[in-house]
Amino acid sequence: MTDERKDPSELSDADKPTGNVSSPYDSPTEQFPTVSAKNPLPRTDDDLDFGSTNANSLTEQIPIYRAPGADQPTVALERETAYDAPITAVPTAEAVAGTTETPRGRGTLDLGLLALRLAVGGTALVHGLQKLTGIWNGPGLGGFETMLADAGFQQAKWMAILGAVGEVAGGALLILGLLTPVAAASVLAVMINAWALRQASAPGLEYFAPAGTEYEMLLGICAGVIILTGPGRISLDGRRGWATRPFVGSLVVLILGIAAGVCTWIFLNGANPLI
Repeated sequence: MTDERKDPSELSDADKPTGNVSSPYDSPTEQFPTVSAKNPLPRTDDDLDFGSTNANSLTEQIPIYRAPGADQPTVALERETAYDAPITAVPTAEAVAGTTETPRGRGTLDLGLLALRLAVGGTALVHGLQKLTGIWNGPGLGGFETMLADAGFQQAKWMAILGAVGEVAGGALLILGLLTPVAAASVLAVMINAWALRQASAPGLEYFAPAGTEYEMLLGICAGVIILTGPGRISLDGRRGWATRPFVGSLVVLILGIAAGVCTWIFLNGANPLI
């Protein structure tokens, strides 16, 4: 016995089925409409007219879903004021880098401070050596003592030693840039007494040289400036913070230097230099 299907035309009358159809292949469940001139196959989008009664039955219209209230007119929503704030652009990394202030160098400031220290320190050094040793036609320590005694100083011997040593040590330290505030304060105190001595030797206010006080005043002011500015980086004190950024300490040293010079004149001489 085989499972080969036989052509219905080759079946005998005894083999032909009788009564109801027993096979689904003999009776299809759906009959497609016949294509005719009245009902041709659609070929374009216009032929797929879903709403027309003449639409081809081969196509099927998909139902459209419409939400409740979709046919009502659209109402414009009011915009909240919080969203009306102006929008600011976020700065980019390049813009931030361009606006950041970069630290600037000191330029020629340290070179200028070196020149100032050399001028003031060198002048104080050579004048102190004249008084201390008598070199370069100087008065020497004895002649300087006599000069101070004639000017009315008490303890002229000690004043001569302190004055000469103060000029030599202060000038040398200024040149090196070592202990600069103390060295400049020493030179400033000596110059205050030299200014008062020169001013008291002549009646009235005298400024221009040779009888005036312009030399002593210029050296004293420059010494005070060095105290306030610091020695700069080209010095032995260059790595100290106050050497490049002096603050309250430098102001205190300046006041002490002025006080030392004024007190020395008042207590060891006492004359009024302005008369």
